[in-house]
Amino acid sequence: MSKDTLLQWREKIASHQNKAKIGDLAIQSKLFDLSTETETTKINPFELPPQSMQFYRFPVIDKGSASIYFIIDSSTETILYIGETCHSNLRWKGHHDCKRYIQNYQNLHYTHNIKTAINAVFWLHAPLETKLRQKIELDLIYHWRSLSKEIFKRSPLTKMRR
Repeated sequence: MSKDTLLQWREKIASHQNKAKIGDLAIQSKLFDLSTETETTKINPFELPPQSMQFYRFPVIDKGSASIYFIIDSSTETILYIGETCHSNLRWKGHHDCKRYIQNYQNLHYTHNIKTAINAVFWLHAPLETKLRQKIELDLIYHWRSLSKEIFKRSPLTKMRR
């Protein structure tokens, strides 16, 4: 992928996400009720405390809690990936497609001498019920247009070697 194509793709995502931050998207405002009475679109990953992308390598005491996690490029304030888990301290320990997505993203930026700053953040108020947590995840993916199995299929990063 050329540098211009990468920058255009990034700008398109950033433009959409900037509109999502300020609530300037023409979408349904209340998709469903969360247990915390929070609307899905009010979950702001940029207000959550960032963690190193190596968080999953740190020793843990327990399995962790149900959560929605966001992988963010802080250099552009862009959400790259959104996922859900019932065990926040275990989800990334083994194989995870997102690791490959992020590696491709970083390698492509490195090739074109463009800086990145990848962090993870966790929203720890996710419901324990899997179907509801997955619905929140999917609504957030479409709200922010982040990389995911659904969105990644149409991303230029899919054309990169595995």
